[in-house]
Amino acid sequence: MSQTNLMRAAPQRRLGGTEALALLVLFFGLVDGVMIYAAVSTLRGEDTRRAYEKGLAYNLDIAGAREQSARDWKVEATILRRGAWESLVSITLRDKSGALAGLKLAAEVRAPVDGRKDVAVDLVETAPGRYEAPIVIESGWRDLVLIAARDGREMFRSKSRIRID
Repeated sequence: MSQTNLMRAAPQRRLGGTEALALLVLFFGLVDGVMIYAAVSTLRGEDTRRAYEKGLAYNLDIAGAREQSARDWKVEATILRRGAWESLVSITLRDKSGALAGLKLAAEVRAPVDGRKDVAVDLVETAPGRYEAPIVIESGWRDLVLIAARDGREMFRSKSRIRID
């Protein structure tokens, strides 16, 4: 009598086309979902709010920039560190005749990469032509945007890259 192999190998199950497709869709669906969540939650993807509307008004912006240049205002901005987090934003505005008083001045300190770190503040006139406000901001590179208005009309706008230590 010959020896028979009593141990039989289990039948191999083959992966079918439908199952392979389902696994691929599941895998890439999960990976894409994680990547989309990471992208949306970390970077807002825009530098300017309402960019489309501002683009339509581009010619008005050019005219406003020409008017601003013709006024020949001189602006000095400083940010003085008062403590670990608090700083003092101080702006001095002058024209040919002297200090510019009676303006409504706003400052935005924007983080170039993360909009969640942006800080906006309205400055108070402490002396003729001198505007100040305390601000809480982290160290690092920032964009300082200054907007001066009189009677609801924007008179001055500037954007400067600064480093806060």
